[in-house]
Amino acid sequence: MSHEPRIRSLRLRHARLDDRIFDEDHRPLPDHSVLRRLKVEKLRIKEEIERLSHPA
Repeated sequence: MSHEPRIRSLRLRHARLDDRIFDEDHRPLPDHSVLRRLKVEKLRIKEEIERLSHPA
């Protein structure tokens, strides 16, 4: 079974999170709790992409 559609979807979400992190980080007063949550979510997505790209 190919995981390519799921991987593409995850990569898109990862890129959108990257944009949101950038935007939040460059606000006059960034909300560090929001940044932390976004970064954790981005890392979780990255790990899922890796897991699906290199199955055991």
